[in-house]
Amino acid sequence: MGGLVTAIRGQRRGPEAVDTPVGGDGGRRRPRVLIVVQNIPLRFDRRVRSECRALISAGYDVTVICPKEGPEEPDEFDLDGATVRSYPAPPATSGLLSYVREFVVCWLRTARLSVRTARAEGFDVLQACNPPDTYWLLGLLWKLRGKKFVYDQHDLCPEVYEARFGRRGLLHRVLLLLERATYAVADRVVSPNPSYQEIAVERGHVPPERTAVVMSSPDPAAMVRGPIDPSLRNGRRRLVCYVGIMGPQDGVDRLLDAIAHYVHNLGRDDCHFALLGYGDSLDALLQQRERLGVQEFTTFTGRVDQAELGRWLSTADIGVTPDPPCEFNHRSTMNKTLEYMAHGVPVVSTDLRETRRCAGPAAEYVPDGDPDAMAKTIAALVDDPNRRRQMALIGRLRIERLFAWPEQARAYVAMYHELTAAPTAGRVPPAGATEGGQ
Repeated sequence: MGGLVTAIRGQRRGPEAVDTPVGGDGGRRRPRVLIVVQNIPLRFDRRVRSECRALISAGYDVTVICPKEGPEEPDEFDLDGATVRSYPAPPATSGLLSYVREFVVCWLRTARLSVRTARAEGFDVLQACNPPDTYWLLGLLWKLRGKKFVYDQHDLCPEVYEARFGRRGLLHRVLLLLERATYAVADRVVSPNPSYQEIAVERGHVPPERTAVVMSSPDPAAMVRGPIDPSLRNGRRRLVCYVGIMGPQDGVDRLLDAIAHYVHNLGRDDCHFALLGYGDSLDALLQQRERLGVQEFTTFTGRVDQAELGRWLSTADIGVTPDPPCEFNHRSTMNKTLEYMAHGVPVVSTDLRETRRCAGPAAEYVPDGDPDAMAKTIAALVDDPNRRRQMALIGRLRIERLFAWPEQARAYVAMYHELTAAPTAGRVPPAGATEGGQ
């Protein structure tokens, strides 16, 4: 650790990375943003990829540090115009000590790669995307070298802990301290919705003028319903999809209970259910599927990229957001809900405040996410094609008119223009130029 601090404070940089004022002396180099992501490889992170494209379109250079997708991935490569430096991810976590080890290993590998980036091409702003809230110290060390620090808050870590484990206690207080330190060090805080921004202002004591709301919205020009692939329905008439992380707080176990009720209690065999994603509950969910006897009605795809996601959602008849009610889920904007809406897929969701704000009448809401009620709601929607078409149209229009990514990109880039006083100020990404998929 001491060696890293010395390297950060006294790092020598190559001729392309000399410290020139951004926009000074004729703007000898474009401003560069270094983005740090720990919980997911860049290729699967739609929000961060969209942010990278927005910055590049607006005249910034971008470097991303993240875990590798797999052992075959090179240490350095280009993706969407951004330079990516990746490191081997630690083994899967299974308890408190393994989480601590993961945080320490990832932090040290990220810090070393940040020094390499400073020496190779330089950077002006470090943007840390949580979880976890451990990169405030790296931000503080680089601020000693004159860099700016942006906190891109993807999750409320204290609320995630409470949702996962059903308690608070010492670790909850530690997470609050880490969050508070991150808020204190950050020059700007980027929130994914107004509810998170409220936390930053009220709990984090961040002045409102140092915050910006940038939703993880799809670009309607790029994320659009394509041709149907009947093979995905596995011989059944309809396809119901879940997209997202599979952890204790995500309600996928409730969805499996709803599927069992749909099949065994309602006596229906007209739907196939596809669960797209991964997480530390996946093995337990596969075992639950066997206990419930719904193997032939369900497909677990594992992690999918944007192209594969589009193939499934272009075929889906209903998308499900089963996250149970808790403070974290009430405050969180579910990416899956927005992606369903962008693809013209009607939504069945637990009744959550933020989901209601985003989806409005594009969703049917299940009180408390009750599995039996969810099964009955899915059945009623399957039997009402006119209602599905109406909800699909409403959802798509809400994405186009209220939550389209190009408008979010404008707010994001404007925040960077203000922070860096860059010579590119005033340029914003053109519509449709900030999203895309592999």
